[in-house]
Amino acid sequence: MHRYRVCAALDLVVIPRDDMPMFNTLSSPAAYFASRRSGRPREMVAPGPDPQQLGDIVAMAIRTPDHGKLNPWRVVAVGPEQRGALGQALEQAYRADTPAAGKTEIQAMNEFAQMAPCLLVVLHSPVSGSKIPLWEQQLSTGAFCMNLLHAAHVHGFVGGWITGWPSYSERVRDLFGETHESIAGFLFIGTPSAPLQERPRPELDQILSHWRTESG
Repeated sequence: MHRYRVCAALDLVVIPRDDMPMFNTLSSPAAYFASRRSGRPREMVAPGPDPQQLGDIVAMAIRTPDHGKLNPWRVVAVGPEQRGALGQALEQAYRADTPAAGKTEIQAMNEFAQMAPCLLVVLHSPVSGSKIPLWEQQLSTGAFCMNLLHAAHVHGFVGGWITGWPSYSERVRDLFGETHESIAGFLFIGTPSAPLQERPRPELDQILSHWRTESG
């Protein structure tokens, strides 16, 4: 059965209708993967994971394919009390990169920093000099991000993986990592304040094909 949490911040409970699709169903692994759906960070409210749950989520995500055992990824948690400082830092970085930035753009940076009760910054931290190609290390980082989403959903929350300008700004990267690293994304975790909505998915025959040789 899908878990719908009480959205304390808005004093409401999201109750599914009979005609409402079910997402992140936890009745079985097959049911979960067939219904997995990210949430929109701007629509997430409390509660989010507590420190113990957050540690468990990251520990689960560590079980990620990683050729060479390099763990070319790491994650930085931004606490609720740090969101204001993050908003100011994003604003300063954006103004430096975009001197002609308007009020709406600056406001968007502050709103980005305040979304959802839990925020994780995932860093791609490649190991240079390894025989493992950098491309494979990037793939492993993407898999780590996906595993964070799975782990958040398994704990009864909803997660959203966001990139955008902050992920590609070196000034923002420097807030969390070193020059050889890059931001793979911002992982927001919380409780949905509204029912999740389905998004378009590709048809199976657009994705799956079968290799055929000349002999058939």
